[in-house]
Amino acid sequence: MSAVKTTKAVMSQSLKHANIVARRSTDRGHADHGWLNTYHTFSFANYFNPQFKSFGALRVLNEDRVAPNSGFPFHTHRDAEIFSYVLSGELTHRDSMMGKGAAGATDSKDNYYRIRRGDVQFTTGGSGISHSEHNEHSSETVHFLQIWALPWKTGLTPRYHDLTVEEDKKRQGFVTIISPLKAGKQASPAQENAAIPAVPGTIPIHADMLMGASIIPSNSSAVWSIGGNEAVSSKKDRHVYIHLPMTRAGKSKVRLPDGTVLAEGDGAFVTEVNAGDALEVRSVGVVEAEVVILDSN
Repeated sequence: MSAVKTTKAVMSQSLKHANIVARRSTDRGHADHGWLNTYHTFSFANYFNPQFKSFGALRVLNEDRVAPNSGFPFHTHRDAEIFSYVLSGELTHRDSMMGKGAAGATDSKDNYYRIRRGDVQFTTGGSGISHSEHNEHSSETVHFLQIWALPWKTGLTPRYHDLTVEEDKKRQGFVTIISPLKAGKQASPAQENAAIPAVPGTIPIHADMLMGASIIPSNSSAVWSIGGNEAVSSKKDRHVYIHLPMTRAGKSKVRLPDGTVLAEGDGAFVTEVNAGDALEVRSVGVVEAEVVILDSN
């Protein structure tokens, strides 16, 4: 039996118990403010749907496009884990823990974070932090995912992290980008400062959550190990959300183990799954598909 056929056989057995429900792009909340074109998977701002307020620890999943020379002015967050995943263009982040100087010729990150495709910028709002996110490019729109998670504890010390994920690695399979703080809910101040994640080389989050991403070539599959091979504390009844961003002009599609096909902008809620289950995502469009997975308790 070939490797591909073997994978399919394992998947058909391991996810028989899964419940998969599509969240179509056209059903998301949407607002076009001119400078901001945004889609909301969950209730956010002026969009409210009592059926879609959160999913596990996942609270916000917005797919945003911000026009050149515009953005979100300084505003305050508390008790939220906030991260941005850039799909194209560049996004400049400043917050109250940094200086507010303009970008210099050296492109130093001492006073700001300027993130581009493949970059993830992460903020723990904790006891309170003010930040801004602007597209300071003169001509290019920035396209990114804005994601919020509910932390396992309130009043945390604000902090931030950033990470760059190589495109080639994502084409080899799912890459884990964010994983729980290894020390867990009872972390000491020293452990908080050390910020060691459960999965080495990832960004630590104050939640029982993993984030992964893959760029899957057409007619190929990538497999996500739910729970990240013992990286999480809650093993049973995981909440896994799959999102296919609008990155390939509508030409990418993926198929899930139950036969559900997602087009660009679509997502899917996967429940009744446990840590250790294997979730296969198959690219069935005419071009490669970039897929983001959010896996929480």
